Amino acid sequence: MKINHIKIILIGLALFFSSACTDDFIESREPVYSIDSENFFNSETDYFRALVASYDLLQASYINVMLGEIASDNTLSGGESPTDVIGIQQIDDMIHTPVNANLRDIWNWMFAGVNRANYLLEFKDKTDFEGKEIIIAEARFLRAYYNFELVKWFGPIPLKVDQRFQLGDETTIPRSPVEDVYALIEQDLQFAVANLTYSAPQVGRATKGSAEALLGKVYLYQDKFPQAASVLGDLISTGQYSLLEDYDDIFEAVGENGSESVFEVQYTDQQGAGFGCLQCSEGNVAVGFNGIRNYNGPLFDPGFSFNVPTQETYDAFEDGDIRRDIAILNIDAWAIQTGATFGIGNKHTGFYNRKYIARKGDLNLGDQNLTNPNNYRAIRYADVLLMAAEAYNRSGLDDMRARTYLNLVRDRAGLDDVTVSGGALTDAILRERRVELVGEGHRFFDLVRTGRAANAIDGFVPGKHEVFPLPIEEIQFSNGNWQQNPGY
Repeated sequence: MKINHIKIILIGLALFFSSACTDDFIESREPVYSIDSENFFNSETDYFRALVASYDLLQASYINVMLGEIASDNTLSGGESPTDVIGIQQIDDMIHTPVNANLRDIWNWMFAGVNRANYLLEFKDKTDFEGKEIIIAEARFLRAYYNFELVKWFGPIPLKVDQRFQLGDETTIPRSPVEDVYALIEQDLQFAVANLTYSAPQVGRATKGSAEALLGKVYLYQDKFPQAASVLGDLISTGQYSLLEDYDDIFEAVGENGSESVFEVQYTDQQGAGFGCLQCSEGNVAVGFNGIRNYNGPLFDPGFSFNVPTQETYDAFEDGDIRRDIAILNIDAWAIQTGATFGIGNKHTGFYNRKYIARKGDLNLGDQNLTNPNNYRAIRYADVLLMAAEAYNRSGLDDMRARTYLNLVRDRAGLDDVTVSGGALTDAILRERRVELVGEGHRFFDLVRTGRAANAIDGFVPGKHEVFPLPIEEIQFSNGNWQQNPGY
């Protein structure tokens, strides 16, 4: 069962109660019941509902995934025209400013996730019940996940521990240094590792393996290579995960929550949304945005032609790599093969992110482009293997072990083993990350953390574009408490 189902019930109840009340009714009597900190968190059910609400903002991270590709050298913005979702176009061209609705969405939605987790943690001691430590550990995993997204995108951010942000905090709470943000993330994930098990109580919830993998990634982003190697190596040695034999299965319905899934963002078609509230969708909005413009043909449904891979990305795959035509759809070749027709959008390259475009047969309520049930594979076992390979190599601990992990990924792709060591092995691992994980939102941050962004991304300015600007509204609301990131 997907964790979304209870969330849908809560949304429906909220909409019912809000629409059923009239002004006269509200004025004539006291509310029968209201949810606040004084009458909530009295039972296991209350804590579970708060946990579901904390998971909810993961679904809004579709824009993080898209922009993690578009900001990199992997894809172009696409869309209908150069003014179609102008914030996305600006990020693609590296001309984004603090006035950017899409960056504001990332800031708002990820902080909403932090605040929901903090709400639960603020009252973690109010009521005891068997198994509460699992809920607390999951809440801390989620806070770490959201804070990690925020620090990747914006650098220093304000922190509150086990307390909700309140109106006015922006004028008094400083932006914490990146080192302090990472320290809290590490503490949260270490707690989650210590208190979760490898089997989740419900499909889609975080596990000990999820926490270990994310902790290893957090270490890697700080160049803490020995620590990353230790935690990721230990996770691999448990045998809890394995590569799916068929790479194509990973991104189809049959591959969801499979043996290669370390953590997935769960999506469903059961709750539609409109363009006025994209974060309200229970579906993967990115799937529709990535879709083929004006498409008519077999297998796929049409979409809005954003996030289109480049020819250079397509050519980055080695000859014989079976992943290329699974990861990237060559629409011209597909049209010749099948007779399909399609439209030409902005910055058309002839390629689409095949991993995350809509398939025919997906059941969608409302707009199929906003409620697609395709889960986002946030952490795959292949990613764990490649992160571990990088950690063992860049720490100088064990190039042989690094090659072993790298070659497990290459073997599935039908490629020969890599035999190099040292810096050449580092280059090979990073090249492999690009082709294995293309379309999954990691590329920009891989380039930044390894110091390779300026040589790969057109328009990238060192000392500026490693992070993105805080939304102009946040700077204004802070009354001088927060300074804008350099260069913006």
